[in-house]
Amino acid sequence: MNQQVLLRKLQKMQKEMEETQKAIDETVFQATAGGVVTVEVYGTKELKAVKVSDDFEAESKEDLEMLGEMIVAASNEAYKQIDKTTQEKMGKYSALAGGFGGGLF
Repeated sequence: MNQQVLLRKLQKMQKEMEETQKAIDETVFQATAGGVVTVEVYGTKELKAVKVSDDFEAESKEDLEMLGEMIVAASNEAYKQIDKTTQEKMGKYSALAGGFGGGLF
């Protein structure tokens, strides 16, 4: 294969990768824990919002600790969604890059 053709293909693939990553970064992922806490996280893993159900009432220190644990659990679930989506959408580029000698990306 001609080097210029290969270079154009690599440049096209790089542009597609960048566009795909940008789309993931701008996506808002949402997760809920305990039916009480909902978090929204950008694909960059930056927390956008934490929402606590209006029905939640903290009557003790333990309730506040539980609320904190639910925020952590919901955040971790959102991060897992981001990782899964990133792997699904970006994984094909890793496989393709392997065909070009492996360590390009």
